[in-house]
Amino acid sequence: MDLSAFYSLMAVTCFTLVGLWWTVIERHPGWKTDRSRRRLAGGVYLSFLLPGLMSTFAQVDAGNPLIWRTSFTVAAVVGAVNTVQLLGVDTNPQRGMFRRFRWVVAVIYAVIAVLGVAPGVAGLLGGTPLQAAAIALILLVVLAHGLAWEFMMEGEEEADRTT
Repeated sequence: MDLSAFYSLMAVTCFTLVGLWWTVIERHPGWKTDRSRRRLAGGVYLSFLLPGLMSTFAQVDAGNPLIWRTSFTVAAVVGAVNTVQLLGVDTNPQRGMFRRFRWVVAVIYAVIAVLGVAPGVAGLLGGTPLQAAAIALILLVVLAHGLAWEFMMEGEEEADRTT
């Protein structure tokens, strides 16, 4: 697949998922009033929004790598910092596998930041920087799906144990 087509499809998919997540949030008003749940729901939101933004910026000017490199680095730092902060918030002992291994999301964001700062690293793996970043974005969206699923499936009594 052409990388331009990939990033276009990824951007549309991620922004669609952002809209769907808004609908989910609207149907759970308790999430907005509980600080921990609001932060966790916001983490899922960013897990769809940031890859969508990165994918959009990757398409702005293929001839100017500074645009995608800067946007990927900034978005990845925001995502990593937010994810690390959420590690201390999500303390429910009954949480699922995706939420227990949320730290993997921070690692993937770190990889994306490294690709933005030092794109030559991708050559060590036999690909281009945008190909390596594309794989990282796919992994982020897969993990975001798992996080969203587990968060939505958590019962109210389980959620009460997190706060």
